[in-house]
Amino acid sequence: MLQGTIRSSFLLAALFWAGLIFYLSSQPSIEAPALFPGQDKLFHLIAFGILGFLTMGTLQASHAGYPTGQVWLVVLAVTLYGILDEVHQYFVPGRSADVYDALADALGGLLGAWAMYYLARVLTKRLEQ
Repeated sequence: MLQGTIRSSFLLAALFWAGLIFYLSSQPSIEAPALFPGQDKLFHLIAFGILGFLTMGTLQASHAGYPTGQVWLVVLAVTLYGILDEVHQYFVPGRSADVYDALADALGGLLGAWAMYYLARVLTKRLEQ
């Protein structure tokens, strides 16, 4: 029962986060002070890392944590969402599609999914002790 409630909470958070990404990518431009070259790639990595983490949390984990196949499923889903986001931005005035943004999205999704995978493994081992 508790696990279902937690997974539902992750689902709501993931949907909210995906919607926020879509909303922000629909804006003609987002002003951010340029602190270093390529900072937009870091923003993509962080945003899609959070999405990967939240999406991983929506899946059913076993007593030993998540199977690695679920990590790759989440990475695929987040990567496809990132590609669709770039296609969407192509049609937004003042925005453009960038393959390197999509790569940062995919890497972020991988890191976020892996972080949840690792966290679940650590927590299940601690609970067994």
